[in-house]
Amino acid sequence: MAVETDAVGQASVPPDRRPPARGGRFRRLALFGPAFVAAVAYVDPGNVAANVTAGAQYGFLLLWVLVLANLMAMLVQYLSAKLGIVTGKSLPELLGERLSRPARLAFWAQAEIVAAATDLAEVIGGAIALQLLFGVPLVIGGLIIGAASIALLGMQRRGQRRFEFAVMALLAVIAVGFVAGACASHTHWGAFADGLVPRFRGGDTVLLGASMIGATVMPHAVYLHSALARDRHRDDKSAPHRRALLAANRVDVVSALTIAGVVNVAMLVLAADALSGVRGADTIPGAHSAIVQTLGPVIGAAFAIGLLASGLASTSVGSYAGAVVMGGLLKVRVPLLVRRLVTLIPAIVLLALGVDPTWALVISQVVLSLGIPFAIVPLLRLTGSREVMGADVDSRRTRIVGWVVAAAIIVLNVVLVVLAF
Repeated sequence: MAVETDAVGQASVPPDRRPPARGGRFRRLALFGPAFVAAVAYVDPGNVAANVTAGAQYGFLLLWVLVLANLMAMLVQYLSAKLGIVTGKSLPELLGERLSRPARLAFWAQAEIVAAATDLAEVIGGAIALQLLFGVPLVIGGLIIGAASIALLGMQRRGQRRFEFAVMALLAVIAVGFVAGACASHTHWGAFADGLVPRFRGGDTVLLGASMIGATVMPHAVYLHSALARDRHRDDKSAPHRRALLAANRVDVVSALTIAGVVNVAMLVLAADALSGVRGADTIPGAHSAIVQTLGPVIGAAFAIGLLASGLASTSVGSYAGAVVMGGLLKVRVPLLVRRLVTLIPAIVLLALGVDPTWALVISQVVLSLGIPFAIVPLLRLTGSREVMGADVDSRRTRIVGWVVAAAIIVLNVVLVVLAF
């Protein structure tokens, strides 16, 4: 049976598999999923590199950055999904309608740079995991991750829900892999509480804090979530269905981002408790070696498996997000599998050149941090516009909080650029 697809190759939901038109717990559950796909972007290998480095070098000092970034992410992802549900269009589509051609090209260029940084982190992280688990050379590991992500993306041909369920299963593996290590360590709760007090300690901690925010509030997840939520509203545009989607969206976002936040905190706690002061533990291979020595091979294997699941899931989600951006801004339809092959090249080249993988991961997160304002500012302008959102326009309080979040990120990025140069 033929399957209808949208502009980026997304399969429509067959009529017999759509949620029933009237209420019930199962209908609500059937509306969940988009936030869990977006949440994978918040626990990718870039997060592992940034959080392990922060914990190993500075203990719990930057714990507050993770907590704050996760709260920011909840607001941003909720607004992104809300935009898709109410308008029936993704953020890139709405921008494509409002920007001139030169502006669209410029916006697309920066979004592609962010997507490249994202893909770099995810492929390299997966390759490192395969090397830790099986001794696979990094270049070969990168190719294996690329091939596996192609297979995962191929599931979309059979419907969005199957892809969502596969990604959610990988998210569960990620959570178990990293939380197990944190549970096995001996947490110093006094230091943990002290880490919730906002402060930095020199320029290096500001740089690392920016990379942690870049790894947590992910630009491509903002673009993608609006498209995933849009597709939930495509076949039923009635007001009751929209209200049910908005209600489910709140629970979806809070649930998914809470899991992602716990995983991120677990990474930092593990590094702060078991790796602080250990020589070489500020790299992923060094951290894995130290974990094996201090907590045993089982916890070390769980850490590596979590990293592997993180790389596989996030590289598939990143490729999908890139296709959403290109389709919305340029109206160009590039098959997801072709895009996956093209975006795999930079990561494989860097691995072949012998670039330090953990350093590449951290720098990629800094690039992501610089791309955040380009996603958040247009999102806030659109969700705060009554012309766009109608009765579902953001409240005054939401707009104020949203702009405070955007301003904080922009200021941090300015400081980051000054320190970098």
